[in-house]
Amino acid sequence: MPEIPQSPPYDDVVLGRRSIRGYLDKPVPRELIAEILALAMRSPSSMNSQPWHFHVITGEPLDRIRKGNTDNILAGVPDSREFRRGQPFTGVHRERQVGVAKQLFSAMGIERDNKEQRQDWVLRGFRQFDAPVCIIVAYDRELADSDDSAFDCGAVTTALVNAAWSRGLGCVINSQGIMQSPVVREHAAIPDDQVIMKAVALGWPDESFPANAVVSERKSVEEAARFIGF
Repeated sequence: MPEIPQSPPYDDVVLGRRSIRGYLDKPVPRELIAEILALAMRSPSSMNSQPWHFHVITGEPLDRIRKGNTDNILAGVPDSREFRRGQPFTGVHRERQVGVAKQLFSAMGIERDNKEQRQDWVLRGFRQFDAPVCIIVAYDRELADSDDSAFDCGAVTTALVNAAWSRGLGCVINSQGIMQSPVVREHAAIPDDQVIMKAVALGWPDESFPANAVVSERKSVEEAARFIGF
């Protein structure tokens, strides 16, 4: 079992965390994942409703999901994600989306006109970035009309990736891994009374993978916050 490092201070975790898109071919102990989930589930939720469920997948079931996702996307099967997407980004939100894509493509040496490499990059997402573990985050369908439930699942997922980082593991939250929801639902045996929300790829970071060094830009506090009455 890999040595588990001592947990660093909270600021170091938050400021040091990066989205990890390249992983070592190295298993993650079940006990360590359970420890991370227990910590993440200390997140607040609306009236303590705790609507979240985690489907932790590895090995052969995960390989089936990777194959099903990839086969479907290459065959042109429309996506069927269960959590609403909204309209495509425009304006400043589109600029930020393009900006981080440029950072990643630059790190990976993927040229703008290299369609093959760009497609392979997209397919990595449908393969859960080849991580040894995928965690599917779902929530109770009876709460599907409540925006609180989505908010709560976002909070617990953020706590999950930070808890993982504090223990030497990396994650990337993604939607590509659940865009073919029937594939995921079948091979992970997810009950019908749950809505599939997001996928989290998890594993030991491959420090030699160039995209793992990318640090996405953030708005300043001055841009994001208004202070009233101070």
